[in-house]
Amino acid sequence: MEETPLFPVWRISRLRMATDGQGVTALVCAQGCPLDCKYCINSESKTFCDPMRRVTAKELYDAVKKDGLYYTATGGGVTFGGGEPLLHTAFIAEFRKTIPSGWRIYAESSLFIPERNVYEAAETVSHFFIDIKDTNPQIFCAYTGQDNKKVLDNLKTLTAAAGAERITVRVPLIPGYNMDEDRKNTEKLLREYGIMDFDFFDYRIPRPKK
Repeated sequence: MEETPLFPVWRISRLRMATDGQGVTALVCAQGCPLDCKYCINSESKTFCDPMRRVTAKELYDAVKKDGLYYTATGGGVTFGGGEPLLHTAFIAEFRKTIPSGWRIYAESSLFIPERNVYEAAETVSHFFIDIKDTNPQIFCAYTGQDNKKVLDNLKTLTAAAGAERITVRVPLIPGYNMDEDRKNTEKLLREYGIMDFDFFDYRIPRPKK
């Protein structure tokens, strides 16, 4: 008998407006991430905690369905964030079967995931927000502690499988790690991949308390 996929929930944030996708969305954050980003805004979600809340697709649907009319009316739905949500693509596929057809599914991902998960996500996710950090391998490694070859390979795979129109790439300016010239180089390379939609922004680093 096939096991029911479970999702390790770190946090659910309801009634978000045009911040994690189109219209009104619920942000569902996963627990656990393979990267160790120095300025992670959800640092509590990096590692798995014990005990951990794990939900079925039906349980998650029951938790967010109260806002379903808003999702349908605004073209919104549920956004899976992190941690790294695309480590759980079997769950997202099951969730897609559970929710109304008018809801959209968004995913925020670093794409530091197995290649098979990329193909599975392409079949169920409506739109992707890919946090690429920087395409320079030295900068990426210094900031995340990992090599970015898997990320770039997976981005090529996702672009081919899902289409560039379903992908937004987020390219931050990270104080102490990259510069505007690095971001220009990242944009140039990713346009060669076929990426057309970019979100350029600056990290705001909190000042240490005195």
